[in-house]
Amino acid sequence: MIGMIGKKLGMTQIFNEQGQQIPVTVIEAVPNPVLGVTDKAKVGHASLQLGYGTSRIRRASAKGEGKNPKGHRANKAAIGHAKKAGLDAPPRVVRSVRLDEPGNAKIEIPSYAIGDVIKCDIFAPGDAVKVTGTTKGRGFQGVVKRHGFGGGPNTHGNTKHRRPGSIGPGTDPSRVIKGKKMPGHYGAEQHTQTHLRIEKIDADRNLIYIRGSVAGPTGGVVVVRKQA
Repeated sequence: MIGMIGKKLGMTQIFNEQGQQIPVTVIEAVPNPVLGVTDKAKVGHASLQLGYGTSRIRRASAKGEGKNPKGHRANKAAIGHAKKAGLDAPPRVVRSVRLDEPGNAKIEIPSYAIGDVIKCDIFAPGDAVKVTGTTKGRGFQGVVKRHGFGGGPNTHGNTKHRRPGSIGPGTDPSRVIKGKKMPGHYGAEQHTQTHLRIEKIDADRNLIYIRGSVAGPTGGVVVVRKQA
């Protein structure tokens, strides 16, 4: 169940040995440092805390007084946590990846230590993986786009083409039922796609080619994990 944090670069196409065209998503998976290790005997599951990218930190001025760069910068707790793994600056993204499979006690759990580095060569072409990302944010949307409602007729005097219509009974229960599909914020949610296939690994450039599409915009952070 080991995995990696990566960045979605976009989609392209490759050709296999039979000359078939395969659409793939390219993920840049630079080596991930191990920031923490969870022992299964203590907490009931085995996992790794991985990092990706580099955060900006507080700079020291000539007078010895700290100067903060604009935008996101790491705090002292994150800097101290990263130093335990031998890093000068904390990663920008931190994720936890399980090593064991729930319900399968026979699976062999790989051993890692703080300071180790996970590279994309843990995967191989043909491996089944699942990818977790954040879907594209689409803002406030109506029920037709958000939930796939059919909408009303476009003719015969109808003026409610894309409206939801009645949202609840009148007399009983005289309220809108919980969970009613309504207009609202659409997208920007965590989404996991399973049973995806790795078509190619470019270890020299830290690239993973995954068949099909994965959730998220170009440049979005994703987590690629092996699937049993």
